[in-house]
Amino acid sequence: MSLTKWDVLGVGCNSVDYVYRLPASPKPDSATSKLRISSHHTMCGGQMATATAACAKFGLRTAYLGSAGNDHNGRLIISELAGRGVDVSHALTRECANRFAVITVDETTGERIVLWDRDNRLDLSRAELDPALINSARLVHVDDEEQEAAIATALIARKAGIPVTSDIDRITNRTTELVAAVSIPMFANHVLPAITGESDVERALRALRRTHQGMLCVTLGAEGAMLLAGDELIIEKGFPITAVDTTGAGDVFRAAFIYGLLNDYPSRRMLRFANAAAAVSCTRAGAMAGVPALDEVEQLMR
Repeated sequence: MSLTKWDVLGVGCNSVDYVYRLPASPKPDSATSKLRISSHHTMCGGQMATATAACAKFGLRTAYLGSAGNDHNGRLIISELAGRGVDVSHALTRECANRFAVITVDETTGERIVLWDRDNRLDLSRAELDPALINSARLVHVDDEEQEAAIATALIARKAGIPVTSDIDRITNRTTELVAAVSIPMFANHVLPAITGESDVERALRALRRTHQGMLCVTLGAEGAMLLAGDELIIEKGFPITAVDTTGAGDVFRAAFIYGLLNDYPSRRMLRFANAAAAVSCTRAGAMAGVPALDEVEQLMR
């Protein structure tokens, strides 16, 4: 195996987000079916880009493997990652537009709706997944947007004994395969019933345990998170905060979980730390822009 160069290698997607803050959540045939935009901004985000930016902010040696378009947005996202301390020397440039998202944020709750588009030419091929690069990390993190690349990356890393974490935020015909390929899947709450047929979170995790022996984690939004470590179920409540924008909170949670994992935190402390990091990120606008510093997370925990 190659000598370890990175604490974390993130393989997956980035996005440039067009964020529109609204005075309420739009609903058809109601008083909020037409709303004046309170403010709008262009911000950098995306599952893997935000997670790697957070890992770097926490002090982890972090590299990013993904593709960007050859347009202004592609240059913007790579520049933003580099400026946040992420090594982008392995990022690839495609002859197409970068991934983008239109995000509406309800100012009264901080909750958001994400509408996105991505050119298939941005997909990574198996030939672009360098085993030497993958095997030079202590941990590999993949997302569930580029599932072909995520599964292939996970199999390469795990063959070398490297742990692989993943964001599982949607259901496709490859989701079950991705869950099996990674060491520690981290689920959005809405995914579990579709995978297991169980609406109860604990029962869903224990059902998954029959086919997956790694730690199993699920985020529960403002309610916190739940972790099944072996047969031990760990529940940590969320921190009471006033949410400004929940965009990127799940990605920050995963980065903080990875930080705790690499620093040998006990399972309960790791989960609580990840909850706190996500909570702090919700108190400010934007995905990457909302990434907190370690001392801010620790202050909330105190």
